[in-house]
Order: sequence, then C-alpha cells, then structure tokens
Amino acid sequence: MNVRHAVVALAAVSVLAGCAGGAPATPPRAPGSAPGSAPASPAPSSASPKPSAAATPHGTLLVADFGADTVTFVDPDPGHDRHTLGSVEVGTAPYGLVVDDRGIAWVATAEGVAVVDTATRTRLARIPYETRTGPVTTGEYRGGGMGIALAPDGRHVYAGVNVPGRDGVLEIVDTATREVTGTVPVGRRPFDVDVSPDGTEVYATGHDSFDVTAVDTAGLKTRRFEVAPYGTEGGLGSWLKPHYAVVRPDGRLLLPFEGERLVVLDPRTGRSTVEPMTADTHQHGATLAPDGTLLVVGTGPVLSDDRGPSLTVRTPEGSERVVPLDGPHEDVTVSDDGRTAYVTEGFTRDGYGNGITVVDLTGGKRPFELAAGARPLGIAIL
Repeated sequence: MNVRHAVVALAAVSVLAGCAGGAPATPPRAPGSAPGSAPASPAPSSASPKPSAAATPHGTLLVADFGADTVTFVDPDPGHDRHTLGSVEVGTAPYGLVVDDRGIAWVATAEGVAVVDTATRTRLARIPYETRTGPVTTGEYRGGGMGIALAPDGRHVYAGVNVPGRDGVLEIVDTATREVTGTVPVGRRPFDVDVSPDGTEVYATGHDSFDVTAVDTAGLKTRRFEVAPYGTEGGLGSWLKPHYAVVRPDGRLLLPFEGERLVVLDPRTGRSTVEPMTADTHQHGATLAPDGTLLVVGTGPVLSDDRGPSLTVRTPEGSERVVPLDGPHEDVTVSDDGRTAYVTEGFTRDGYGNGITVVDLTGGKRPFELAAGARPLGIAIL
C-alpha cells in the first residue's frame, strides 16, 4: 500500500475543535480524605441486579456494554447453549474495564468508575470523576472514562477521562478507599491507559493529540511523547492517530497504526522506532499473549485501498499472521494459555455488532461468534 498522504475528516470534528488549556496536576491526597466531588455512590438498591446464586466460573468473559449501561458476563464454552450469564448496571456508556486479583472489576463509564464484584455479579459502588466533562451522554465522543488500567500492586486504578473540546485527564483511584486521590492533565481523548511493569509510570494514549503522556506515579509529573508516524497533518480530522498501546516486559510501548506501521516507544529515552506491519487496515485494540505475541484488532477500511477487518497475530520476532474477521471489532483479550483470543464486536463507530469473535490462535479452528452484550468494547477474562 502507498504511504498515506490523504486526510479523512471525521464526522464530529466540530465537537472537538476547541483549544485545550493546560491545568496543573492535582496532588494526591492522603487515603481516606474527602474528595472534592460527591462521594462514591452507595451499593445498588433492591432495584439493581441481585447477586447470582452461584459464583461466576473462572474463565468467564466480562464485557463493557457501550450500547447499554451494563457489563455482561459471557460463558465462552462453545458446547453450552446459553452464553450470556447476566448483566449488571454500571453507568452510562461503559468503555474500558480491568479486573483485579480479588475479582473486582473497575469499569470506566461516562458517569464514573463503577466497582463490580464479579463473583456475585453485583455493583458495589460508582466513583464519580472529579473532572467536569459536561452532560452525561452516549456515543463515540461522549465525555467520561475511556481507557483504564490497574497498578501492579492493585492499590490504584488509573482512568483516562475524555473532556470534549479539551485535553483529557488521568484520574487516580485508591482501590481501598474507592476515592479519587489525584488528577493529572493528559492528551485529548485518552483511548487507552497502560502501566509500566514496575508501576512507576502510567501511560495515557491521547488519540486526538497524537501523543502518549507518561505520568510518574510518585509525584504525578508528566512527560509528553509525540507518536505520529504519518505526521500530524489534518489535526482532529486525521484518521492516522494512535488508539491503543501495550507495554512489553522490557518497558517499551507498542502502538500499531493502520496495519502498516508499529511504533516502538522507549519512554526512558523518549525515542521511537517504526517497524512494518502487514494487515493494511485501520487498527484499534491490542494486547500481549503470555509468550509476547502481539494481537491487534483491525477494524476495517477507512481509505478506499484498505483491507477488511482482521486480527493480526505478530510474534516477538516480527513475523505476522492476519486472521480475517467478519465486520468491525474493537478490543481483544487472550486466554491464560495463549491459545485463544476473544475480540469484541462493539466498535466505537457505526457498523458494530453485539457479540464476541473467538479466534483459535493455533489455527486449528475457524473463528466463531458468541452472543454477548450491547455493543461490547472493553473485555477481560475472569
């Protein structure tokens, strides 16, 4: 494919056209001190979903239903007739989620970070953001939480908060007190949030600012790295922007672009290199398998000569296998044994589905679909 010079305008550029003003970081508070906003919402009332009679089985999938106000539990066993095990209300337009070692899920919604006990399938709380993001809405450009990540020690959750028309904010949640203990300005529309292997830095990928912001978790100081292998021409209207990243065990970040270029960013030096990719399609979600294999979701064409939706399976040495998919997909996770990938069909734009595509990474079986929630985006394995 030819090097891209075309710039395609997004339908909602006018929504994002405002200039962003820099705000100072809010220093962390002592655990247990009162946050500046309303307290976390209490446990659900009797009108909310009730606990399940049996604990959620290990290996169950959990998806964030961007097209609803819920997360849905999905049984991945192809031999079972029923796959959806139930849903829990969490808040408007949930985007990303992460699950800690205790089985507690932390879900980035438009209203706050929801806290869900995955064993009993109940919502324990919803922690409001300190950042003002405007009216609570739905859709691709809604304000509120997007990417979310968990510290290696489980003590903090980091949520990237989109503020329409301005730079985004990283909000830091203490998992013990369930309070926001710090806020840090980052790039525009923080699609993804990742944490360094040692927990000393958090990385917010700014989709509309062509950057990654590294946040020092001790002092909340920031460093910005431009990530724009095609340049920044077109600004908010460009398709050629970063979406999701993964962090390798050596600390370097991998950011895929358009099935053509993989940016390898070393946050210690700020230097990046570009490696070729082969899927030739617009790309979103990414994850690493236990053996270091990189999995990248291809959403389908944005330019006329792009290829269709796919899942790229890239070895640590750089060789690739591209698995075709039916229709746009958004995010991906992989089983503990590295043999199976689960790809959500939600997608942030039109053309989404309501299922999960199961991909056998050994190549022994054809991909097949599981019923899931409403427009699922984020996904985790319990």
